[in-house]
Amino acid sequence: MNYSEMVEDALRGVVRAALQKAATDGLHGNHHFYVTFLTRFPGVELPDHLLERYPSDITIVLQHQYWDLEIGDEAFEVSLSFNKLPTRIRVPYVAITSFADPSVQFGLQFQPQGEWAPAEGPVDPARNLPVGGDSDEADEISDEAPAEEEKQGEVVSLDAFRKKS
Repeated sequence: MNYSEMVEDALRGVVRAALQKAATDGLHGNHHFYVTFLTRFPGVELPDHLLERYPSDITIVLQHQYWDLEIGDEAFEVSLSFNKLPTRIRVPYVAITSFADPSVQFGLQFQPQGEWAPAEGPVDPARNLPVGGDSDEADEISDEAPAEEEKQGEVVSLDAFRKKS
């Protein structure tokens, strides 16, 4: 029995349930989600310009400026604005490496599974991913406001939610 994998699957269910609640009821009060995922994980759908800018992982913020959040059994899809361009992305739950709702100091971290699992050694140049643990500097971005609102996106640090080795 692989209990650690079972626990990870169950906790990914928590992420799915939180996203489903946001899709159904919206995010109330100060709730907002930081979702970090592997950009080149199978099933992730991102435009090429984002893959070039974020070759290993990316953090998106779901707060005020997201649209059409759809929750599936294996992945979620959402529309965000990147440089004022509406962009649809798809993220399998197994591609997520961290999920946080800072408004209630809640956070989860996940280990990539299968061939994406960390191993001893340096960075894997074929996938441009660190091998052997989390990188110290995750690529982090937030969605930008739609044209009718002139709010600024914010860059966030997830260091407060990372496990210390």
